[in-house]
Amino acid sequence: MHKHSYRNGIRLSCMALACVGYLGITACSSADDELTRFVEDTKKEPGGRVDPLPEIKPYETYVYAATDLRSPFLPSSPGSGAGLAGVRPDQKRNREFLEQYSLDTLKMVGTLRLGGSIFGLVQTKDGLVHRVSSGNHIGQAEGKITDISPSKISVVEIVPDSLGGYMERPAALALNE
Repeated sequence: MHKHSYRNGIRLSCMALACVGYLGITACSSADDELTRFVEDTKKEPGGRVDPLPEIKPYETYVYAATDLRSPFLPSSPGSGAGLAGVRPDQKRNREFLEQYSLDTLKMVGTLRLGGSIFGLVQTKDGLVHRVSSGNHIGQAEGKITDISPSKISVVEIVPDSLGGYMERPAALALNE
């Protein structure tokens, strides 16, 4: 009899386990029904517009052609300057009259053509007008006149760089009308 009650206990346990499993499955099916209903409703709605993919531009290669120049990642030697090597102001040269004025205080007032040569007319802050030609020096930064046109006087100045050397810097006096 003991065997018979043991088998009944196992049967009851299996039945209880089956009932619990059935209840678990039916509880999940209500959530699945909700999900199924949402998916069906979403499919019934009209679809939206999808923007086209952006056009991909082809990659353009660049060939580095400055292999013979100084590497920007290596420090230059002190005194060599960032610009042209060997650029220095000429200390032995006699100073010209317009070198006592700062370039920003000088004003181009016109040009003059004499015998096939063109001269620039430069006015100082005291009102005097001076005649200059290519090769003359002007301004306090060792400026040398390189070109004179009817609208401007081009100058190249020699200025200190940040490395203890010197470099050339272009400047100009424009005609103020």
